[in-house]
Amino acid sequence: TPFRNKVEKNCDIGNPLFVPSSDELAMPKDAKDIVSDSKCHASLTYMPKLADLGYSKDDIASVSTVDARTAMPQNYRGGETFALQRVQDYIWNKDLLKVYFDTRNGMIGSDYSTKFAPWLAHGNVSPRLIARECRRYEEERVENKSTYWVVFELLWRDYFKFFAKKHGDRIFYLSGTLGKESTHVNKRKWGMDPKHIQAWMDGMTGYPLVDANMRELKATGFMSNRGRQNICSFLTIDMNMDWRYGGDYFEETLLDYDVHSNWGNWASGAGMTGGRMNRFNVVKQSKDYDMGGDYVRLWCPELKNVPDKFVHEPWKMSDILMEECECKVGPGRDYPSPIVDPNVTPKIMNNGRGGGGRGGRGRGRGGKQGGRGGSGGRGNRNNERNNGNSNRGRGQRQDMKSLKTGSYKFE
Repeated sequence: TPFRNKVEKNCDIGNPLFVPSSDELAMPKDAKDIVSDSKCHASLTYMPKLADLGYSKDDIASVSTVDARTAMPQNYRGGETFALQRVQDYIWNKDLLKVYFDTRNGMIGSDYSTKFAPWLAHGNVSPRLIARECRRYEEERVENKSTYWVVFELLWRDYFKFFAKKHGDRIFYLSGTLGKESTHVNKRKWGMDPKHIQAWMDGMTGYPLVDANMRELKATGFMSNRGRQNICSFLTIDMNMDWRYGGDYFEETLLDYDVHSNWGNWASGAGMTGGRMNRFNVVKQSKDYDMGGDYVRLWCPELKNVPDKFVHEPWKMSDILMEECECKVGPGRDYPSPIVDPNVTPKIMNNGRGGGGRGGRGRGRGGKQGGRGGSGGRGNRNNERNNGNSNRGRGQRQDMKSLKTGSYKFE
């Protein structure tokens, strides 16, 4: 992108700031007096519990344990200590940086991607430190597209901060940065059906890839980047629901919520920043990135007995096969019917200006395209490439080799 090229040509990555001393972080001597004299019921010695903050027993119970299916690192917690431990573990101990580009589109397990995002979002770790560690890794071990790509993802994070700075609160408007009076081809009348929006939130749309990702988000507060692109496209293009419901729900549920990246990505995914409309065909994406159905079965256990051929399109099963699989599809049955007709192209894609319409090939963040997978031969070739790489899904499509590596430099 022009932004990436200009930044990499003209900008240097700064050094991480020095760790402040204990004296620099010390509280003012009269802090206790100030707090005790205030009327806000604050305390410097007592940390309120969830019950003190108004949460019910059921609310507290729901977050007392971590779902065993989570893609977050084992025993994770907030704060700088674990953040630095994760950086050390991912880059150095497990030596995973060199394969990041090949595994980053996975959806199961903690090591298909860095999982640095929650700690970055909360300021627990510096992006400059991560970039420095990537450069040190390149100097001491190996330099390749994967080592560059982690720094490239940090650049995207900065892009959306600048994007929000430029456009201000327009990133929250229904018309996005296009403007209310815009006649842009992506502008459209939005739906706001509460039942449809709730079905999307609950993972009950009848599209397994969408449902699995939404259930993972609700249960764990995390979702893969591949999943985020698909569920955004599905809500805003296939379902044509007001995209801000998606941004708001992510703000409420994501562990790694970041106001700039979240709302910038949602506005962009909905086509409200202009440019090319990018629709992800969720069925094709399912077959490209979860060909064996391991991910959708993990989060949609009602599909556990459905054959691979139908696991991403269960509505195509015959009544007899549904009986055999103990998975009847339809209203009020084991698994819902598709919430939108899978054989109908969304209206917004029929204007001749949208992208991703030819066979459902969608281009995602950083130029990522959905592939033409799904055939037995393609799957077999991908299985051969994935041998020995536990962080790639069964039969997961190979990433495009045309995604070009850039460069970065430090002060």
